[in-house]
Amino acid sequence: MNMTYETLLLLSPELGSEGSKEVLDTLTGIVGRDGGQILKNDDWGIKELAYPVRKQSRGHYVRLEYSLPPDKVSELERNIRNLDGIFKFLTVKLEQEAESKED
Repeated sequence: MNMTYETLLLLSPELGSEGSKEVLDTLTGIVGRDGGQILKNDDWGIKELAYPVRKQSRGHYVRLEYSLPPDKVSELERNIRNLDGIFKFLTVKLEQEAESKED
């Protein structure tokens, strides 16, 4: 059973639009290959960072929301670590539909 996850990526601003698209296409392919599906792809654009990361003061933020089997998330994160141009990332499991509570 697939669960819903969110990964926030901080990409190098030096990648440019073509490089960023290539990284995201790679990640989309990995999610699809492992039986998942991209639900949302929010491009937040280039923002100033609170502190320098790898000597950069700006970074390109992208938020991915996807469904994926829980045992495949570590494989996706391993691939993220190996891709050039990704400074940082954070993955969280999103809560399923809230169940109504009756008192």
